[in-house]
Amino acid sequence: MTILHPLLRRTALLLLIALWLPPLHAAGNHAHGNDGDDPPTGTHGGRLLEDGDFRLELAIVEGGVPPEFRAWATRNGKALDPATVDLEVRLARLGGRTNVIDFRPVDDFLRGRQTVAEPHSFDVVVRAWHDGRDYRWRYASHEGRTRIAGEIADDADLTTGTVGPATLRRTLSLTGRVHPDPDRVARVAARYPGEVEGIDAGLHDAVKKGDALATVIARDSLRPTVLRAPFDGVVIERNAAIGQQAGEAPLFVIADLSRVWVELDAFASDLADIKIGQAVTLRDLDGGQLADGEITRIAPTSGARQNVHVRVPVDNPSGQLRPGRFVRGEVTVERREVARAVRRSALQRFREFDVVYARFGDTYEVRMLDLGARDDTWVEVLDGIETGTEYVTGNSFLIRADIEKSGASHDH
Repeated sequence: MTILHPLLRRTALLLLIALWLPPLHAAGNHAHGNDGDDPPTGTHGGRLLEDGDFRLELAIVEGGVPPEFRAWATRNGKALDPATVDLEVRLARLGGRTNVIDFRPVDDFLRGRQTVAEPHSFDVVVRAWHDGRDYRWRYASHEGRTRIAGEIADDADLTTGTVGPATLRRTLSLTGRVHPDPDRVARVAARYPGEVEGIDAGLHDAVKKGDALATVIARDSLRPTVLRAPFDGVVIERNAAIGQQAGEAPLFVIADLSRVWVELDAFASDLADIKIGQAVTLRDLDGGQLADGEITRIAPTSGARQNVHVRVPVDNPSGQLRPGRFVRGEVTVERREVARAVRRSALQRFREFDVVYARFGDTYEVRMLDLGARDDTWVEVLDGIETGTEYVTGNSFLIRADIEKSGASHDH
């Protein structure tokens, strides 16, 4: 039996979700699609509900008005005065919420008093009273909903998060270079003039405090003197050679690169936003994160290109911030706390809406969002999903693909 490579197996699972899963959700009237066969519709395009000689046509009307229910009642094929019919519609939504819609007579129909919030996805209970009789119906009207087993969701990396507060950041991107911290650089010279007899450390060697760097024979006394590393660091310059006459010039330059400076280049248009103490995220030129720090100094003078150096000291325990390396610095110039936000990576388009997909166990359902401010990571949510709701943050396009494949959405 052939065993699939894990990567091929995961790809197959993604295709299974996106292309071959049978639709496991249902929708109701007004072009939503439905469970099984299409339900019968009336002259106003709504779902027909019948009980004996009593018939009720129920539709959601959206053209030019906020979505609302409207109903038309007949008995033995004759229109009833809407004032003689009492009507209540209960909409049970995922997450345990229930909306109750009551109606008032308007002209020749009953008009719902409450707006029908998106998504139009619910289990419906309809109750009508006329001429002393009580009529009841139940049906499912689902849109933007699908079901995916937990094992498949895990294999497809359908990651989730929770709607909640977030900090939005406005950032300014600057480029710069890494430099050694001058306070962590030592220039090691011979104590007495003489000849270099031996060399123990090479260029770019890592050394410990007290390690021998070279031996110099003093010219006057002919006594050997060992030059030693003053602290742990790296040899970034070596100017010593066997037989060389040592004088006042340094033979070695040792740098402790466990903490370095990044000098970012700011220009006149940037300076109004930049302040000491602002947080900075350092990235490589491909966008990968390197380190976090904050601005400790803004140079009082400009360089030849009218640039101003902005200093960001950072710890460098792994040594990946090598002196001379070019980096980008994302300076957080403004922070804003919002009470409710979702990740930008979770956003998808559904009809004309920006949406995320809420998760309730193995069931996923669209949530239409009213959005506010945003940054590179977060988007503020003004309305459309409740705080604490679990939603899909990674690979949410798979949910959208399955819903679109099944036709579980309606055209407004």
